[in-house]
Amino acid sequence: MPNKVVIHYIDGHLERGYTSDFQPTKELFHLIVKDEGKDKSIPVKLVNLKAVFFVKELLGKKRPRPVPKKTFEEITDKALIGKKVKVEFADGESLYGLTMGYSPQRRGFFFSPIDPESNNERIFAILSSVKDISFYD
Repeated sequence: MPNKVVIHYIDGHLERGYTSDFQPTKELFHLIVKDEGKDKSIPVKLVNLKAVFFVKELLGKKRPRPVPKKTFEEITDKALIGKKVKVEFADGESLYGLTMGYSPQRRGFFFSPIDPESNNERIFAILSSVKDISFYD
């Protein structure tokens, strides 16, 4: 079953579509997008990306801009499973989430946002696009 994803490139542009072959250990995967009403496959190299956002809906939810980011102190009604992490990207965006497996020797890592209203189900952050990672108890 294809995953709905929003691809954030290092240069700031993004693409929305579907993928069935994303693997964090591979250099490349394919994004299926609509082009003039037809499906088109775009090869995507991880080296060009900031992150891959696995989403509930491709167009997202209407929220005020900028979207206020939830912090760990604001999330009290949710059982948090995983290591608490704040990810600061090189472009200035910061996200709070939970990770089950971080290793600085890998290309990137998955984390799940703590905001229950987020359109993101999970995010694969590319370490070369991350400025800082903070872990919390």
